[in-house]
Amino acid sequence: MEAKAICRNLRISPRKVRLVADLVRGMKVNDALVQLQFSEKRSSTPVSKLVRSAVANFKQMDGAKGVDVDELIIQTIFVDEGPTAKRFLPRAMGRATTIRKRSSHITVVVGQKVLESTGAEG
Repeated sequence: MEAKAICRNLRISPRKVRLVADLVRGMKVNDALVQLQFSEKRSSTPVSKLVRSAVANFKQMDGAKGVDVDELIIQTIFVDEGPTAKRFLPRAMGRATTIRKRSSHITVVVGQKVLESTGAEG
């Protein structure tokens, strides 16, 4: 079982958010929240809120009654590029350069750790 949470149009560059996402990928939820709490990156706050939202979504599922929330892991977390706002900055000799204000879409999937079966291969 797994639950998902999505944050859209976050006004932080995807490259900066991916640094934080790579930090917590595959961790247990409690360890990830502690790691995010002490991270000094600006994107650690929205990622932390998103992980908490995914855990809350997991708790609301029908089959999650007997599942220990402390054993949940971040199965997948990825950052996509959102819409880019374009602004112009005046430069010398009447020219203008484009400033691209980038945004991000973050997706977090939490779930139970999958136990690998040690059956006979063949």
